[in-house]
Amino acid sequence: MENVIVRFVLTEKSLRLAERENKITIIVRRECTKKQIRDTVEKLYNVKVVKVNTLITPQGEKKAYVKLSPEHNAMDLLSRLGLI
Repeated sequence: MENVIVRFVLTEKSLRLAERENKITIIVRRECTKKQIRDTVEKLYNVKVVKVNTLITPQGEKKAYVKLSPEHNAMDLLSRLGLI
C-alpha cells in the first residue's frame, strides 16, 4: 500500500475540479487499483472517498480523480497539505 501516490496535480483544471466538484487529482503508480487508491487516500488524509476514476495520460502516467464525500472539502484538504 505504500508509495501509491506519486504526486498531486495542481493545474487550473484540477483546482477548478476541487472547487466545483470536490475532486482531488493525483498521479498514482500504474499498477495500483481503484480500491488501493481509495483506501490510501482515506487512510492518509482522514477523508471519505465517494468515487475514483482513473486514466492513463499520454505521458504514460496513471491519473486518478478522487471524489470526496460532501462532508470533506477538497480545497481544505489541498490547503491543509500546503499545496495551495
